[in-house]
Amino acid sequence: MDLREEIELYTPFNAQEEADRHVMLRALDCGSTCFERTAPAHMTCSIWTVDPTARQTLLVYHNIYNSWSWIGGHADGERDLAAVALRELREETGVTGACLIECGPGAIFSLEVLPVAGHEKRGRYVSSHTHLNVTYLAVADPAEPLRICADENSAVRWVPMEDAIALSNEPWIRERIYRKLIDKLRQHADWVA
Repeated sequence: MDLREEIELYTPFNAQEEADRHVMLRALDCGSTCFERTAPAHMTCSIWTVDPTARQTLLVYHNIYNSWSWIGGHADGERDLAAVALRELREETGVTGACLIECGPGAIFSLEVLPVAGHEKRGRYVSSHTHLNVTYLAVADPAEPLRICADENSAVRWVPMEDAIALSNEPWIRERIYRKLIDKLRQHADWVA
């Protein structure tokens, strides 16, 4: 099954996911350029990483957003976003033993269209654009060693689940995305140890 089919079969959790699902499907129908970060709206992925009890989540202090944030990255031409999400988790945190939880078609946990304001990255201006984001759910061991990825983040740490909301300084992400992810996690917690 390809990503478009997985998104089409995905059951939205709320009105935001339903609307964003349609935006993603339209972008995917317009060709493969949405997998390249040069497109004004392009595919990205995130990985909501929790401990085996689902009481903690793993966050990074994101250098560009100047906020505690979930882990993720760009497709950069790749269509297997689940693999990209796991790679981003390794690169940004050092976590290598995470496993995805199968909670939807293709292990999709959540869908979001995320606006990104223009910013500087590595000394170059990046124009405002849109992330067509697919989120995956992973479980990892909090005892596994953590490390930062200096060009992406300046800290990595496990936090109690509700603290993810309090630690973010991005109101829309805090209230519309992290709150949703925590609420969804409670519905999918049948795998919790």
